[in-house]
Amino acid sequence: MLRQLARLTRPVPAVGPRALAIAVYSDADDGLVAARESGYEGVACVDDAARALELYCDLWNVTRLRWALRWCQGLLDFILAMQDDEGRWGNFIVDWEGTPNTATRTSVAGGGFWQARALLALARASRIIEDERIDVALRRGMPHVMDATVAPDVRSLHILTAVVLLSEGDDSELRGKLIVWTDELVACRDGDRLMNSLQERGEPHLWGHLQEAALVRASPLLRRDDLIITASRSADLVFRRLVDSGFDQPLVQPFDVACAVYVLDALADVTGQAEYRALAMLARAWFDGRNSAQRPVYDRGAGRVGDGIDGGRVSANSGAESNIVGAQALFSDVVVLGHRLPESEVLPVSWSTQTRR
Repeated sequence: MLRQLARLTRPVPAVGPRALAIAVYSDADDGLVAARESGYEGVACVDDAARALELYCDLWNVTRLRWALRWCQGLLDFILAMQDDEGRWGNFIVDWEGTPNTATRTSVAGGGFWQARALLALARASRIIEDERIDVALRRGMPHVMDATVAPDVRSLHILTAVVLLSEGDDSELRGKLIVWTDELVACRDGDRLMNSLQERGEPHLWGHLQEAALVRASPLLRRDDLIITASRSADLVFRRLVDSGFDQPLVQPFDVACAVYVLDALADVTGQAEYRALAMLARAWFDGRNSAQRPVYDRGAGRVGDGIDGGRVSANSGAESNIVGAQALFSDVVVLGHRLPESEVLPVSWSTQTRR
């Protein structure tokens, strides 16, 4: 995964001398592919860079490998450069010169997912790396989410951001919002199952479904055990059967599985119940072949995660999201790889020798 992320990453010197962005998609031969799901969107985005910043900050925090810090700095520079003067984030760049996409709906300034993911990444980075620009960006960016009307999957990211920020110091306004936001998630359900919208029917989609984790992480701060009960009941309905079946669905993406892992790990951490830890480990096994294709989605030899399983076949493509969330779900493996792999394999291939020093 670290090797594939290195293959997908390019410097964006027009954005900043250290700035790095990760190609959204790649084909079977690791050729970079632009996103075109809503017209021409671009080559790289804040969504992916923010999640990668969380990954590399965690890696730097655990290993103190200098190259991991260089990744943090490069991704941070890119994310900060994509924030406008009003504190809103755009999402895509249309080329490797770093030209922002201001035309498509998937890149509108202040859009739900990328505004939320940038804020969460910066909040977490502020605890791990020292850079005064982070707090400035957070102060400019947070007002845009405080009163925003968003879906539960985006609101979950707001909650997780608030939990990080409130763990560093009290903020009565943010604490008040956290209460409102958690109540929003609790209200959006079908029976005991937390849903992604009130219009959703049947099983909720797993992509981005972190509601149970958000409630569990917020519960100690708010001293509300009822949030843990709600999250536990929902997780049992949303995840247990899918995990037991090896996520036996027609289409499964790595982020679907990574969300399951994240929720189950959060429940295990807060409740101390071993069954959730065991379920999380079982979910991780999807990457190594416990799935409907009965083949690994994570090719350990090549160091790349496929973009999912569709109709019983593992995708030969391997883009940014798949490898980032795969690395987060299999983080203990990443730590081992970080120490074992030579620096030349985990740094972006187009960095000069001088930059790597």
